[in-house]
Amino acid sequence: MKFELIIDTESEEKVVVHAKKEGALTEEIKRLVQAASTELLGYRDNEIVRLNPNDIHCICVMENKIYALCEGSRYSLRQRLYSLEETLPECFVKINQSCLANTKQMERFDTSISGTLKIRFKNGHIDYVSRRQLKAIKERLGI
Repeated sequence: MKFELIIDTESEEKVVVHAKKEGALTEEIKRLVQAASTELLGYRDNEIVRLNPNDIHCICVMENKIYALCEGSRYSLRQRLYSLEETLPECFVKINQSCLANTKQMERFDTSISGTLKIRFKNGHIDYVSRRQLKAIKERLGI
């Protein structure tokens, strides 16, 4: 296997991998590139903060605005939920129409007699899984 790194301050950053087949190494490279390229900008009062997706518990629509909920903080985002769903790492999953959840930040699951699934995040935020997303969530989490 050969490796080539070209530093060009004028061009757009991109990673190109030429491989005979997909494997563990190509998946790891893909994961690293996605993690590096999905850093988000969060807005709160007069400050702009770079948000690492691993630190975000969930991204929710509240009061017709999109917020990233982190440990004790809430940052406004300027992207749409559907575009975030496409760009965020695979650990983010849509749990209902207005929330993308980080599976690494989920703390507890509570089920009710009616079949609903309530998720409690490590930061204390609680949200519910919609009936439409329930099967996919259970498969993804191995419940």
